[in-house]
Amino acid sequence: MARPTENKEDKNPNNKKNIEMSPSMMMMISNGIMLAVIIVSLFIMYMLIDSSMNKKISQLLPENQQEETQEDGEVREEGILLDLGEFILNLADVNARRYLKVGIAMELSKTQEEIDAQNALANAKSGGHGAAPADPNAEIAAVMERYKPAIRDAIISVLSNKTSDELSTPTGKEIAKEEILEMVNNIFEGQREVMRVSFGQFIIQ
Repeated sequence: MARPTENKEDKNPNNKKNIEMSPSMMMMISNGIMLAVIIVSLFIMYMLIDSSMNKKISQLLPENQQEETQEDGEVREEGILLDLGEFILNLADVNARRYLKVGIAMELSKTQEEIDAQNALANAKSGGHGAAPADPNAEIAAVMERYKPAIRDAIISVLSNKTSDELSTPTGKEIAKEEILEMVNNIFEGQREVMRVSFGQFIIQ
C-alpha cells in the first residue's frame, strides 16, 4: 500500500506565509498618504499666492511708501528740528502764585521746495555737474527764525492759561502739547505742519 505523499512545503520551517493587510489598515495608510499630499499642496499654493500678492502690492505702492515697508513697516519722514529754548511763565492758579519753567522743541514738516532743494544739493555732492546750489538748511533756519516770535507767543498763550494741577499729570501735558500744535499750525497756514511737540526740563514751583 502506497504511503500518502507528504507535502514538503508544509514541513519546511523556512517557509513564511505572505502577510495580508486588513482592509481597514489599507484604508488608514491610503488616507495618511492623501493627507500628506494635501498638506504639501496647500503649503506650495500658500507660498505662490503670498509671493504674488507681495509683488502686486509693491507695484501699486508709490516709491516712498515702498521704502516705508522695507524697514520694520515704517520709516518716518525726517522733519525740521526747532529748539525754542526755555520758557519761564506764570500759571493760572488763583489761590497761589505758581510758575512753570520748561524747555520746548518741536519738529516741523518740510515744504516740497525744501525737499527738492535738499535733493538737488545731495545730487550735486554725489558727483553732479554744475555749481552746487545754496545750502537749503541755512535757508530753512533763517525762515524758522522769522517764525520764532509768533511760535513762542502761541506757546506762552497756551501754557499761561493752565493751572499747576492741569500740568502736573501726563494727560494734562499731552493736552497742552496738542493745543500748542494746533495754534502753531494756524501760524503756518497750511504751508507746513507740526509733527511733534516735546517738553524738556519741566518744573512747576
